[in-house]
Amino acid sequence: MSLKDQVVAALRTVHDPEMPINIYDLGLVYEVSVDAAGEAAVRMTLTAPNCPVAGSLPADVERAVRAVPGVTGVKIELTFDPPWSKDRMSEAAKLALGLDDLIPIAGLRK
Repeated sequence: MSLKDQVVAALRTVHDPEMPINIYDLGLVYEVSVDAAGEAAVRMTLTAPNCPVAGSLPADVERAVRAVPGVTGVKIELTFDPPWSKDRMSEAAKLALGLDDLIPIAGLRK
């Protein structure tokens, strides 16, 4: 498993406390990169600018990524451009949250 894959796996251990889904599958992580020296960069957002965990979630992400063996440094970039929407969620996250737009209504009429 590449170091980037290990970082993504670590991100999947961090949960938004208001939703039972990890931040990666929620679509809060926009970009992950790891350079040859082991420096990891994570570009992420929150579900809303006034999110109650705005002060703690980025620190939780940094701790999780820093704990990955081989990571030598971590840079977290918090952005709200583009704004988060449920369209960024994985299919598994949508299913877990019971979102009903997973299967188009037209597909149910057959």
